Amino acid sequence: MPKAQDSGGGTAATEEAFERLRPLMFSIAYRMLGTVSEAEDIVQEAFLRYHQAMAGPSRPESPRAYLSAVTTRLCIDYLRSARVRRESYVGHWLPEPLVTAPPALGRPAADPAELAEQADSLSMAFLLLLERLTPVERAVFLLHDVFGYGYDETARIVGHSEASCRQLAHRARQHVDEHRPRFEASKQKRDELAARFFAAVGGGDMDGLVAMLAADVTVYGDSGGMPPAWPRPIVGRINVIRLVAGIAQQLRDVGAVLRPVQVNGQPGALVVGPNGDLISVFQVDITDGQVQTIRSIINREKLRHLGPLADLPALRDYRRDLRA
Repeated sequence: MPKAQDSGGGTAATEEAFERLRPLMFSIAYRMLGTVSEAEDIVQEAFLRYHQAMAGPSRPESPRAYLSAVTTRLCIDYLRSARVRRESYVGHWLPEPLVTAPPALGRPAADPAELAEQADSLSMAFLLLLERLTPVERAVFLLHDVFGYGYDETARIVGHSEASCRQLAHRARQHVDEHRPRFEASKQKRDELAARFFAAVGGGDMDGLVAMLAADVTVYGDSGGMPPAWPRPIVGRINVIRLVAGIAQQLRDVGAVLRPVQVNGQPGALVVGPNGDLISVFQVDITDGQVQTIRSIINREKLRHLGPLADLPALRDYRRDLRA
């Protein structure tokens, strides 16, 4: 809850709106930005502005309309400034992972992870697809097609005409429909395959992995340029098996284990050290009974919201001393 001095009853109204609308505002901001930390900052700023407006002479008539407009406009401004940074990003940029179930590292789930919708629009594949849209296209598409805002309200939020918003949404929808990711239709089959996949990786069973991987399986890694890293996607079953074999050996070397979780509504795993500190996050897309895409996030700046991070150099030294 934003901390601000009460003036004219603004605090009570802000607290009520915060409890009721924060999940929706975070859901919009996270899908717009693909970052947990920035989404939380923007939502906090939106509620501070709402509190100030409620303490002034002209109070907003609709908290939802006011907060939706402020949150969306702040996200659009952020994306315009972030585009240059993402174009110069070292390696492959991936969204910050959102652990949706069960709670990360055995702790109670944080509000964003617990309350954000676990839908296809939350998946990493979908968020990466949205990256190809302009900030305003993304906003219009999400508000109308994902969150159910009318074109009239969407137009007021983004500052365009209703006709323009219809055109923007149509263009965005065409692009999304053309490239929309496909996932395993059966959640049970998806989860069973994911469990076998992560068990094979953790146990170093490379032979067991072969049948689980699609022929054109692709691995993307986001380390922010810090080692260990691979700057380009790894494509093909043989190449991916070699990569995963090396990763499995590294995990054994430092005594790390895989803890299966839901990452952005899809199967994933936390890689944790012997003391439970987080090393990295895996997320997989499963289609037609096979693993189609593997994403690995090891960039520490993208993992801090999930809990304590492991000290990899110290962990390697400790394990080396144990073997000496």
